[in-house]
Amino acid sequence: MPKDTFTPPASFLNEDFDIHFKEFHELMANRLSEILLVASPYDAYILEEDGSLATKIINEYRGLNLSGPPRITQAANAAQALAMLDAQPFHLVIAMPHLDDMDVFDLGRRIKARHHELPVVCLAHGIRGAYPSPDGRDTSGIDQFFVWSGDADLLLAIIKSMEDRLNVAADTQRAMVRVLILVEDSPLYASYLLPLIYKEVVRQTQEVIEESLNQEHRLLKMRARPKILLATNYEQAFSLYRQYSDYLFGVISDTRYPKSGKLTADAGYTFLSEVRQAIFDLPLLLISNEPENRALAERIPALFLDKNSDTLLDEIHGFFLNNLGFGDFVFRRPNGSEIARAANLKALEEILPRVPDESLLYHAKRNRFSNWIMARGETALASRLRKARAIDFPDANAIRQFIISHIHALRKWRQKGVVVQFNAQDYDPEISEFAKIGNGSLGGKARGLAFVTNLLRRSTQLAQRYPDVTIRVPQTLTITTEGFDAFVAHNGLDPSALADLSDEAIAKRFVDADMPPWLADELAAYLQAVHQPLSIRSSGLLEDVHHHPFTGLYKTYMVPNNHPDFKVRCRQLITAVKWVYASTWFREPRTFLKGTAYRLRSDQMAVIVQQLVGRRQGEYFYPDISGVAQSQNFYPVAPLNAEDGVARIVLGFGRGIPEGEPSLRFSPAHPQVLPQFSKVEDILANAQQHFWALRLSGMPDGLYFERGVNLEKRHVADAENEDPVLRLASTYVTAENRIRDTVQVPGPRILTFATALKYDTFPLPQLLKDLLTLGREGMGCPVEFEFAVNLEDAENHRGTFNILQMRPMSAGEDHLDVAISETDVARALCYSTEALGHGRKQNIRDIVYVRPDTFDPADTPAIARAIAALNQAFRTTGRTYLLIGPGRWGSFDRWLGIPVKWRDIDAVGAMVELRNEHLKADPSHGSHFFHHITVNGIPYLTVTEGENDHIRWDLLKSLPHRVTDDHLGHVRLDRPLTIKCDGKQMRAVILL
Repeated sequence: MPKDTFTPPASFLNEDFDIHFKEFHELMANRLSEILLVASPYDAYILEEDGSLATKIINEYRGLNLSGPPRITQAANAAQALAMLDAQPFHLVIAMPHLDDMDVFDLGRRIKARHHELPVVCLAHGIRGAYPSPDGRDTSGIDQFFVWSGDADLLLAIIKSMEDRLNVAADTQRAMVRVLILVEDSPLYASYLLPLIYKEVVRQTQEVIEESLNQEHRLLKMRARPKILLATNYEQAFSLYRQYSDYLFGVISDTRYPKSGKLTADAGYTFLSEVRQAIFDLPLLLISNEPENRALAERIPALFLDKNSDTLLDEIHGFFLNNLGFGDFVFRRPNGSEIARAANLKALEEILPRVPDESLLYHAKRNRFSNWIMARGETALASRLRKARAIDFPDANAIRQFIISHIHALRKWRQKGVVVQFNAQDYDPEISEFAKIGNGSLGGKARGLAFVTNLLRRSTQLAQRYPDVTIRVPQTLTITTEGFDAFVAHNGLDPSALADLSDEAIAKRFVDADMPPWLADELAAYLQAVHQPLSIRSSGLLEDVHHHPFTGLYKTYMVPNNHPDFKVRCRQLITAVKWVYASTWFREPRTFLKGTAYRLRSDQMAVIVQQLVGRRQGEYFYPDISGVAQSQNFYPVAPLNAEDGVARIVLGFGRGIPEGEPSLRFSPAHPQVLPQFSKVEDILANAQQHFWALRLSGMPDGLYFERGVNLEKRHVADAENEDPVLRLASTYVTAENRIRDTVQVPGPRILTFATALKYDTFPLPQLLKDLLTLGREGMGCPVEFEFAVNLEDAENHRGTFNILQMRPMSAGEDHLDVAISETDVARALCYSTEALGHGRKQNIRDIVYVRPDTFDPADTPAIARAIAALNQAFRTTGRTYLLIGPGRWGSFDRWLGIPVKWRDIDAVGAMVELRNEHLKADPSHGSHFFHHITVNGIPYLTVTEGENDHIRWDLLKSLPHRVTDDHLGHVRLDRPLTIKCDGKQMRAVILL
């Protein structure tokens, strides 16, 4: 398409499109829930003869997704009917003429006298005696006449017609619901045409909304079906037209009916002519039992149907398909020859770029696009296209781009925040943000992602604040637990029979098993549309759910998805899914489950297939930045606050972050406060030197699934000429012993992420801050989320921010049970009001402390060496310990604390830093090993003796000592300590 074509304003793409699901729920608010049928026992029997009327009504309402189908109560005579009307409210009276005690016309007048708003319908056995009124009788008590011909569909049509009248005003205003006017004065023909039209509207609506997002969306959109309004004379018809002209999508009119109180032969012609003059492109249908009236129809112009035709039903069906837009959109040349067909919006968008200009203009000038889209329930888009006249555009290409951009925007907006049922025929990975296979549970992790997509959709302010950044969840497909259940059943897998097998043996059983054919076919269809590398992740039922510590128990696998043989691509994806399924029954998660309150739950697993975020860099694929952000910072070094949150970021994939590999830690509120980068030496020691990337070539077909992950660890130096490193690295200038935030000078590249944290080339800190706030408000608790960033992509000059996972930060029982009581404080071995970290630990039985009675600041180097020797013994035996000592741990100044390095204490499980008369240095938290403390979740307590804090030296010295020398004491306990660290209040206790 030419680049200079007309581009609609951005507001056109979203304005009015957000008639999402809420409005559909609000449609059809007024229902006829109580109907009084006044009929003799014989007539009532006749009505029920061909089946239960109540059952038919219930089934019909279910098909339209309307709750509370009406209840029909029978009265055998007029007296009983009047008594019942006085006793309880009814919404509609249907009366048959043969009543033993009162004429139906008299009954109607008496009902109106008592309940003047209550509609009364006369259901006659034949046209005679019903219309025109016999012997000049007063029929003012009857709102409408119909003729019973033994078809129960007429009763349904009567009920729908009355409900349409009750709801049309509100529903057109609320959701621009379409209106079809039927003008017919003959009760006989009205009784024939009304059920026929309702059936056609419902059937066609059901067919065209098959492209809807999911079952819920399909059912809800049925509520937005066109309203059918029946008029019996010219004045009624014109009143309806005047009131609902903005919502009309068609008019069907008889030719002869009353006008100004007199039966007028050409009333229909006059009415349709006036409508045509006002709305040149509105589909109009003139019907008559006089074939010569075809000439009148041609003068309007309008289509014509003969009421006496043997094919009337088929011809009305054709009118709906070809003129009201319910069938395929047929592209034609002005001479009528067909060019192409589109069955849905996706096909229309795909065909439009190659349609000849003459055909495009032919349909645009006649509003064919608007009419066709209107029939699909997309009223906002249809109205927008209808208002955009062809003459407002410079050329055909401008019209083409306008229509395509609006269809694309609508399709994308409709699916944003919605879990769509995967459909192989029309799946579009660019449009479908979140799809699912099967009807089971999404699992905890996928539910969190689905929630995030909905949260982002509703957060319009976020999009406005970052207009040049795409904020999204990557395209995601979830195989629901139905897939897992089908896999297990298909292969006869029994968890009890596999319970004693090793993880390797269980994996082999699963990998060797067959995927159910229907699921294999769905995954193959998905791969046909997706060519991006993929991540295959677990979504267990309890993963990422509030207070459930099920994070990290299951497996994740990645596939390049680029093998030239499609069968191999399918096999790799299916194998990855099987490995995730197998991890459900691996020893660690099963053992963990048995030890919880959820041990009675059945083993079920959903699987997330997510398109990987990243770009190709030579033979590798990886994102520019990956990371984890948390609402609560449990290690807030001044000037940071705990509520400011914290983030860790790396180059490439974030696989190593939870395992404690080097990453850059910062607070989104203070991105330039970096304790681990406080000095040049700290930067050189703590900066990321390796990163994880997915190899795209040279991999075996098996992709090393048995290793658990098929990523490769690369050295940053090997990628120094690749775009992400050039964007995010600084340079160490050796001669100056300085780090410069540029790669334009020679020297080793150091990953500092300065462009994002200091120079705002990408608004990472601000965006993380806003998303943490948004997530906390949405989930009602502190959150943590994983993310990945691609800088400066093809569509947005600042890039794409992708949320990969969001969960409550409080997941895990060890993070919940940290309440510190006054009793805890009173009996604590140690109490701190300046503690870092969060959680409950009960795995430490050893205490190593610097003896206060022998401490001399001059001895701190020797003390550091003694601690290192003990630490080596702990490391060898796999034990961990509590370390207590004065001053700054890890201080470079020997007079301010113990100058240990991280390797000297790397087996430590918790630390206490004392401030007393010997050393009163302000706590620095040892910036050069602070990273290791935070990533390992080590409680770090600062105790200022003599103030609110305390350490009970008498109790500590009374404990059985394993070692005591000139500098250190080592206590080994029979049972572990309890360490409760409340990071929100920065308090901690250590209990024996």
